[in-house]
Formats: sequence, structure tokens, C-alpha cells
Amino acid sequence: MISRIDLRGDALPEGGALRDLLPRAEFDVEAALEKVRPICEDVHHRGTAALVEYAEKFDGVKLERVRVPAKALTEALEQLDPQVRAALEESIRRARIVHREQRRETHTTQVVPGGTVTEKWVPVERVGLYAPGGRSVYPSSVIMNVVPAQEAGVESIALASPPQRPRFEGDTAGGLPHPTILAACALLGVDEVYAAGGAQAVAMFAYGTTGPDGCAPANMVTGPGNVWVAAAKRYFTGRIGIDTEAGPTEIAVLADATADPAHVAADLISQAEHDPLAAAVLVTDSPELADKVEQELETQIAATKHVEDRIVPALSGKQSAVVLVDGIEEGLRVVDAYGAEHLEIQTADAAAVANRVRNAGAIFVGPWAPVSLGDYCAGSNHVLPTGGCACHSSGLSVQSFLRGIHIVDYTRDALAEVTHHVVTLAEAEDLPAHGAALKARFGWKVPESK
Repeated sequence: MISRIDLRGDALPEGGALRDLLPRAEFDVEAALEKVRPICEDVHHRGTAALVEYAEKFDGVKLERVRVPAKALTEALEQLDPQVRAALEESIRRARIVHREQRRETHTTQVVPGGTVTEKWVPVERVGLYAPGGRSVYPSSVIMNVVPAQEAGVESIALASPPQRPRFEGDTAGGLPHPTILAACALLGVDEVYAAGGAQAVAMFAYGTTGPDGCAPANMVTGPGNVWVAAAKRYFTGRIGIDTEAGPTEIAVLADATADPAHVAADLISQAEHDPLAAAVLVTDSPELADKVEQELETQIAATKHVEDRIVPALSGKQSAVVLVDGIEEGLRVVDAYGAEHLEIQTADAAAVANRVRNAGAIFVGPWAPVSLGDYCAGSNHVLPTGGCACHSSGLSVQSFLRGIHIVDYTRDALAEVTHHVVTLAEAEDLPAHGAALKARFGWKVPESK
């Protein structure tokens, strides 16, 4: 079912050449961009009317209104299974513990006597958050987006999630986002929620809409989604801030002979059940472990759900593989080249091995920290870079919603002391007016340096 890539024997290539040997899902955002462009501009010009039309076209739902009534949020929470509510509340509690510690404090540095630079951190004013609602529904993603925004101090938070088709005749939840999404919003105190999905939801946040269901423009849009959401984020980059162009989910497991094959197989399957394009990669120096994991895959898949539509296509696709290496040193080079969204280390002395990893969205250490824990209740954030972007990008955090602003405060004497350097550099760059801006303050003469 899952293919093998044998990198043993020869020296591993460097950089991009090694990355090119590793499996990866095809995710053509550029091609999708041309298809979402007219959708985004239609929302720009027709606003809510366009959102209603696209809900019927793409989601099969005829909306009466786009903004979710406050009553629907309250009812969703009241009707929520008590065990699901308890689990969501615990997930929120743990996420707050972690994200609260990420807050940054204003810091002032004295550069010279009389000259200071202060860096203050200011949250973006308004964010639009996206919660997917296609094959699966992710109230956990509501938590992972809302909590860091709230802990950063964002004042205005709106959330969009696709409207759901009625499940039965008379279903009052039809035309609204999934009730568990709405319940999660209610638990978090988010009362501005819209039944909008895909590129049109991103366009709604980017441009804003008017009327009774109007949505004010947002400064930033975050949250995972499909290729259409990713393409819309790319389209609006520069107009709004984004977190990342999230691609198909990924797990890489670096394991040696000490790993339990049942654990490894279960964790690979757990990511494969997200989507047919989900990537599951095992990197190991143990052919025996690889054999046992493949046997476990067969056994465990037979006893699970979403087999034919998600798990089998994901594990048998070009994005998934067992990669054989000569040793853990080589394995580390492979996982760093791959830059997985989720990386598990199931080796001897796993903590020490994990500490040497350079590129990963999140690292899960040892047999008792599976990715599923991070998806829900570790306290970490599960909105993470995909497609190898972990080599330059981080997961969602409080910092994602903060902007650092430098405040420069110099006295007359402090400016006088450095004016000759500023004038010299300005003239070296052929920008004499830059130097003149300082000379004007000192009678058009350069003060003598002390």
C-alpha cells in the first residue's frame, strides 16, 4: 500500500536535491489562483448577494442570511453533548496556559545617553478566522485560531465557516455552520460568525461587505482550509496579513528499532484520515520496523473508518512513503529536508534527537506524545506550516497577531553626537536631503563629535 524510498548506501545529496527525492503532495495554488480571482472580485462588487449565490453553488445551501444569529450560537452550546463540551473546555484551558506565556512585553533600550529605542507590541485591530467545514468539521481549529488572537489582545474577532446542508427535514441548523463550530465560538465568546466558506469567505474578510449582514474588513485572515482558501490568501497578500497558505496535512515519523510499530502505524493512519492528499512519511534505519509497520497498517486500516475515500488514497499516494536511511544521523538530515508540519521522534533518547531537529512545524517526543494530542489537548497550536514551509515559517501563535513598533526618542545632545555619521552615510548613498534634515536642526552645520 505505502511505497518505499531507499536512501541507504550512497551519501545523501544536499539541499534541494535531497528534498526532491522525498514524497510530497501536489498542491497547485497558482492554478487555483486564476479560478478564485473572479470569485473574490465578485464578492468585492456584489458583497452579501455574491456570498449567498456561492453558498448555493458550492455548498448546496440557500441562505436566508450570512451572519449567524446570536440565538443559534446559544442554542448550539445548549445542545452540545456534555462530554464534547468538557473536552472543548479542557482544550481551551490548556491552549490558554501555553499561549498566555507567549505575550511580549514592551522593552526600552538605551542606545546612548539621551537616545533610546523602545519596541512596543501592538495587536492587529481586527482578524477574520476561518474554520473548515468540508469532509470534516474542526471545532479544534476554532480554538487554535481564537485563543492566540484573544491572548494577543485583538479587539475584534470574526469567524467564518461553510454553511451545512440540512441533515433532515425541518433541520433548523441547515444553512448554518456546523453546530459544534458554533458551540465552540460560544464557549470562546466569539459572537460574530458568518456562514461563508472557501475563497468567498476570505474575500468577505479582505474587502468587507455592507448591509444588515455586513462584515467589516479585517486586517488579517488566519486558519486552515483547502486549496481555494490558500489561493485566496495568496490573492490578498499585501492587502491583508495571513498566517500561511496551508496545504494538505503531513506527518513524518523518525523512528528506529526501539519504536513500537503499532504506535507508528496508528499515527500514520491518524493523519491519513484527514484527506486523500494527506501525507504520511516514516523515516527509519530499521527495515524490520518498516516491515512491521506495513503489517500493522493492513491490520489497523481494516478496523477503522474513512478507508476507501481518505486513508487508502493518502497512504498509497505519491505524498506518502517509508524512507529507509543508514542511521539516525541520516534520518535527521532527511526530516530537516522534508520540514514536516508534524514530526514525531520515536527513537532511543528521543528528547536529545528532537533537540537537534531544525525544520518542523511541531515536534512530538517519544511514544507518549502523538500528533493527535497536539491536535486537541497538548496546549500547543495545531495551525502549522505545511509543504516544507517549516524551514522558514512558524505555527500560529500570539506573535502572529502582534506587530512590533519601534519608538525612537533622542535628545538634542544625543542627535548632535551622531549627526556627522548620519550625514556621511546619507551622502554616500547620494541622498543629501537625508543629511540636510539633521543639519537644519543645527543651523545647517554639522555639530562637532565629542
